[in-house]
Amino acid sequence: MNNQKQEVPLYEALKKRSDQNPISFHVPGHKGGLVFNKEGIESYEKLLQIDLTELAGLDDLHAPQGVIAKSQALAARWFGVESTYFLVGGSTVGNLAMILATCHPGGKVIVQRNSHKSILNGLELSGSLPVFVAPDYDESVDRYSAPSVNTLKQAITCHPDATAIILTYPDYFGRTYDIESVIIYAHQHNIPVLVDEAHGVHFSLGAIFPASSVELGADVVVQSAHKMAPAMTMASYLHTNTSLVSSDKIKRYLQMLQSSSPSYPLMASLDLARAYLEQITADNIRDLQKSINKLRSELNKSDFWEVIPLKTGIDDPLKITIQVKGGYTGKKAAELFEKERLVPELSTHNQILFIHGLTPFEQWGTLIEAIEKINEQLKIVPKHATIDDNNIIINEPIQSLAFSYQEMSKKKTKFISWELANGKIAAEAVIPYPPGIPLIVKGEIVTERHINMVKYLLSKGISFQNRDINNGIYLFL
Repeated sequence: MNNQKQEVPLYEALKKRSDQNPISFHVPGHKGGLVFNKEGIESYEKLLQIDLTELAGLDDLHAPQGVIAKSQALAARWFGVESTYFLVGGSTVGNLAMILATCHPGGKVIVQRNSHKSILNGLELSGSLPVFVAPDYDESVDRYSAPSVNTLKQAITCHPDATAIILTYPDYFGRTYDIESVIIYAHQHNIPVLVDEAHGVHFSLGAIFPASSVELGADVVVQSAHKMAPAMTMASYLHTNTSLVSSDKIKRYLQMLQSSSPSYPLMASLDLARAYLEQITADNIRDLQKSINKLRSELNKSDFWEVIPLKTGIDDPLKITIQVKGGYTGKKAAELFEKERLVPELSTHNQILFIHGLTPFEQWGTLIEAIEKINEQLKIVPKHATIDDNNIIINEPIQSLAFSYQEMSKKKTKFISWELANGKIAAEAVIPYPPGIPLIVKGEIVTERHINMVKYLLSKGISFQNRDINNGIYLFL
């Protein structure tokens, strides 16, 4: 790491106040850790000392003029954007804000179909008319990834009056695509490009990583600092770099959507995360690359799975996906990894995602021994019948909802069994989690293929963020 001291004005202001050991006659009620349940004080004590409120010298997130403003400006400078805003509600609140600031009731919005549920929620709140663009099936990774550039351009050509185009980059597994061509084409039609880049905050490091959509000209970009950089959970950034989206509207909606008592530890972790990224050197990247290569090599030592090859410049090298073979489920294999204290990010019916950190991995002995044990255990685990699910879900390349959100708000709903759902309109999104991308979106016609996929995923032990998903779905009457 670069040993040069980095500026972290917000964190330093919190630390300075804590070091003065002040007597609290203000909120929060834990009084810097003096009032707290004894069961948790050992874990929380240090953090509570900087869990403060809008006191003198600590600035205000909703009208920043001091240390928060300076911290955000330092982030904007490092990421190379006009403005950076600190988010304490995760990328979710950033996605909602950029949509509400750009879209309006009845206005068309071109949307990548496999977007996070927060994007769909933002569209509903805005009252927009989404035009969904379906992702292509990518045989090289055995899953749907991103829409083709040609299909996205076709959607823009067919809907030049769209108020925005909303894209996800990279996908959960770290795969990117030629988003720059889409951005250029959208801008030729004066359409702003909003990007959910939740998993790409580290792309701004350059080197071995794909280019960030920030660098490629996107108008608004939301990044989860906590996913791939060292920030606390829910700490995220929203970047603007455009004249096509009103910065005043972005600020207004962030004020509406974010807490009036934002967490100072979360905000300070954003300050520190930016400083951490700034310190990473070319030597650090070389050491990181060696560690990634070794981890991929060790993980590939199995007859029961294989590591999906990496495409340089297209895939995030920190994301390592294994494809389970021979009738075994991703969930079952993931359970065996967890039993050996190797905890993956997620498992699907046939894949497991591992995320390498931004520093070299060190616990090689534990890893190698665990992989050997898992291989032995899989020899005696019963196999499951598999089906060819490559084409279970085929959406129209460009698709609109059966009803507008305004129409949906006036309709009655009823919970109906899957056996009777075919051909009816979904009144709720059906969301496997992780990764939180709807399999069926609210307002979409439920097809037999949808039903088969839900049942298939349930049989593989995949979790859903839906009530009573095993028995049916809420539909519009």
